[in-house]
Parts: sequence; structure tokens; C-alpha cells
Amino acid sequence: MAHLRHDSSSTQKGKISYDAGIVDGIVALAIKEVDGVTLLNTKNNGVRLAFEKNGIVADISVKVDYGYNVASLVFRIQQSIKHNVESMTKYKVDKINVHIQDVDFPDNLT
Repeated sequence: MAHLRHDSSSTQKGKISYDAGIVDGIVALAIKEVDGVTLLNTKNNGVRLAFEKNGIVADISVKVDYGYNVASLVFRIQQSIKHNVESMTKYKVDKINVHIQDVDFPDNLT
């Protein structure tokens, strides 16, 4: 959770600190912006984050819809996560590993 502390008698503007769950949520929302992709429904919601010296390293597990170009989807996932995390938090994103775990086929193909 983000916390803002402000002391009106001080010249300090305050400090924002981010809980890892906030960044997880930002990553999950960024993935939802990409058509043809669904986060896996696991205990960690398909998102694993490591806060390293050079920035966040994200491991993302997703299911893709049949008919989409996988390389294009992965690139859009990476762009969306990087943009959202860096614009909403103070963190930089170092690496985003996308793991395609499943393909969702339409009923008429099976």
C-alpha cells in the first residue's frame, strides 16, 4: 500500500513508500490492457517480482488466445508493464520475462 506522510510544519514534502502488492497490482492491470492475453490464475496471480539493484525483474506467466502473434503479444506485454510501473512508481524496470503457459483455443477448433 502507498503511504503519504505529510507534516505541515516541516518543509519536507512527504514520502511515498510502495508495498510490493501495489506493484503486483500495477503489473496485473498493465497485462489486462493487452488484448489476447490472460494472467494465469495462480496463488501469486502469475506475477513474480524481484526488486534488484538495477530495477525490478518481473516473471510473468500468461495464457494467450489462439490466433495472436506470440512475439507481438510478448512485446506489448513488456511495453505495457514497463510504461505503467515506471510512470506510476519510483521504480525502474530492468527485465520482464514472459512465460507462455497455455493457449486458449476457441470451441469450434477443438
